[in-house]
Amino acid sequence: QSEGFNMLFRALRSSPIETLNCKGCDIELIEIDNNYIPNNLKCLYLMSNNINADGCRELAKLLRGKDATLTQLWLNNNKINDEGVGILVDALQNNTSLKMLELGRNSAISKQGQILLLKLMNDISSIKATLQSNHTLECLRLDEDEEIQHIDNALKMLIQRHIDMATMINSKHESNPEAAGREKVIETQLNSGRRAEWADLQGVNHSLYSEIDPLHLPEVLSLVDQHHGKGELYVALRSSIAGVISIVNRKKIIEDQMAYYAAKLEELSAQLAAIEATEGEAV
Repeated sequence: QSEGFNMLFRALRSSPIETLNCKGCDIELIEIDNNYIPNNLKCLYLMSNNINADGCRELAKLLRGKDATLTQLWLNNNKINDEGVGILVDALQNNTSLKMLELGRNSAISKQGQILLLKLMNDISSIKATLQSNHTLECLRLDEDEEIQHIDNALKMLIQRHIDMATMINSKHESNPEAAGREKVIETQLNSGRRAEWADLQGVNHSLYSEIDPLHLPEVLSLVDQHHGKGELYVALRSSIAGVISIVNRKKIIEDQMAYYAAKLEELSAQLAAIEATEGEAV
């Protein structure tokens, strides 16, 4: 079956076919030749097979590069583990075509793999990381699996809820990834409660305000007030007080420097006037 799939896939290179359904075909070994990647394939259904990390490594070839066409990839009920998830996540970092990824009923995916998917959608480690997250995927599912024993279902549901929030933002700004990134920053980084949940899941333990240039704090605090209200503004002010003090200190330093250079300029002007007066007497 695997050999047949590989032969079929090679034949799709210039085919107008956009959908390929190979559900339950006992596919295990996948070999994708970079020279024979289908030009028009958009939907690939590979549910209920035996695809593992090696298969993910081959499928990742369909997700890399600016010419990637795949919009849906269904991998439910396979043998994908955390290694396979890591391979897919790496390929999706810069992918701008895939909108749906189904990974339900892959019981070897642990908390570690799920966190990798969460960080793909919204990396909370910094504002820059959030802005550089995936803003294309509109559906990323890790369905409930009663056979999973090594991960708490409540935790899995929490991770899925956060992933769903990120994909909803992507869907809202379908053709504007910059807007999606900005909303993720506002809704997750600038909301203390949500950020605490995201940070706890991703192992982030530093304050958001430790990375913000104090000179940008007024703008950030304005966004907090505008989108989250006075309660969150109070929390933000309390968290950023060191930065506010830093602004005051920098302002005082700048004022002192201006006074110093003004006095220096006055002194130099007096010296120049004295030289000119001496030159005039000599004439």
